[in-house]
Amino acid sequence: MDVLTQYAWIAWLVLILVFATIEIFTLEMTFLMLALGSVAGLLSGLFGIPWWAQFVVAALVAVALILTLRPPLLRALRRGADPARSNIDALIGADGRVVRTVSGAGGQVRLQNGEVWTARLSPITEQSDVGVGERVLVTGIDGATAVVVPVERSTPQ
Repeated sequence: MDVLTQYAWIAWLVLILVFATIEIFTLEMTFLMLALGSVAGLLSGLFGIPWWAQFVVAALVAVALILTLRPPLLRALRRGADPARSNIDALIGADGRVVRTVSGAGGQVRLQNGEVWTARLSPITEQSDVGVGERVLVTGIDGATAVVVPVERSTPQ
């Protein structure tokens, strides 16, 4: 057992490298906390603590870091994320004009970004048809079909 305590530092170095490498690819901060726990295990081993106590120290430090340090680090990491919506999310709420009369069965609209989409009226609207040139608002995407509602005209265009 004395041999385990004497050479545990090698295992700790290997664990630190493995956890740090995994963290580089995941960026979830969990493996970073495990690597820091392994550093604590390594440091405790340098003070001559038995191998089983090194493991306990490493586990306690890792759990404490996961519970206390990881959440603020994740918030800071995600704070710099791009707030712009993309793909289908960017189409929800988009304005458009009817190109071919839109009904509950179908039609076509040209969205504000210039794309022409097949469209159908949303079931929440009471209107049966929306004529060519009228404004619509995209409320959802169903496959390759934009679900739209007519926009009330407040001023002539």
